[in-house]
Amino acid sequence: MSFNPETPYNDLPVLPPNTEIENRQVLKRAIAAHQTLAELKGFCATLADESMLLNSVVLKEAQASSEIENIITTQDALYRALAVKAENAAPETKEVLSYRKAMWSGMKLLETKGLLTINDIIAIQQEIVGNTAGIRTMPGTVLRNDATQRTIYTPPDEESTIRQLLGNLQTYWNTSDSTDPLVKMAVSHYQFESIHPFYDGNGRTGRILNVLYLVKERLLPSPVLYLSEYIIDRKGRYYSLLQQVRTDANWRDWVLFMLDAVEATARRTLSLIDAILRLLEETLEQAKASLPKTSYSKELIEMIFNQPYTKIEHVVDRGLAERRTASKYLQQLEDAGILESFKAWKETIYVNRRLFDLLKE
Repeated sequence: MSFNPETPYNDLPVLPPNTEIENRQVLKRAIAAHQTLAELKGFCATLADESMLLNSVVLKEAQASSEIENIITTQDALYRALAVKAENAAPETKEVLSYRKAMWSGMKLLETKGLLTINDIIAIQQEIVGNTAGIRTMPGTVLRNDATQRTIYTPPDEESTIRQLLGNLQTYWNTSDSTDPLVKMAVSHYQFESIHPFYDGNGRTGRILNVLYLVKERLLPSPVLYLSEYIIDRKGRYYSLLQQVRTDANWRDWVLFMLDAVEATARRTLSLIDAILRLLEETLEQAKASLPKTSYSKELIEMIFNQPYTKIEHVVDRGLAERRTASKYLQQLEDAGILESFKAWKETIYVNRRLFDLLKE
């Protein structure tokens, strides 16, 4: 049956694809992506505190993935919400923070079971969207061109078909075979986006699954890759290639795009880690020279690199000082030019401005 964008794609082919995907060009590109991922994995292993990178990267991924769906907020709004009261944040900021929470929930599920099931995927999606609507049971879902409103794709609309396709995807995703895992990630992502099993949150759920798959395959130690930024910069190409798989079975260009996304993003993450570590060393030297010996603490400086915004409670919760002493430490860091402060409701929030500016780049 030929593809018709106006007709529900209930005949979406199951996985694996009935065609040869791993040609010489694909495998060559996969090798390059694997090498960069291995370098990133090794670099992460050298970090004394991986949360220094994780907190920042997961939030950047949450923001970028949400932006693809036109849910726009700022790094400043996100860090403020994390430091103060998320319930007072704008709806867009709350949605991005829900994505971040869903990523961590998915990681916990993966660590517990070593795989992800359909029910786990549903749980991740529900965390993102904040409702329990679950898998689509009603017809009428279509994907349209934003500019022309022309229908470009109608996903499967029978609940039984959607569940069968998800079952097939679950098996493909969790079964080891000779296919390169990065190729499987690309194929799985296409399939999930084409099944489009939910009323909302499909794109964001699918992009979380990409990173979790790399962790499952031990290509990454944790979700330290923010692929969504690469997709934002090439959003038109991303959707065009998804469509070309449906219309022309053009798997090669789609897989190459995703392999490029992995390699480029891993390189960017390596650069970010290097910049964070250099800034940390500079800040340690500055603090050592500026602070009284009784106040200087390497652990305290590393703590203000976990995320750019911090407050007295963070120092206390970390076990570095009692409340009054914690307040004095943060004030001394501000006096030394390492932190800046502002008032938020009744709290004083301290900003590691140089780290914040670095993460905004």
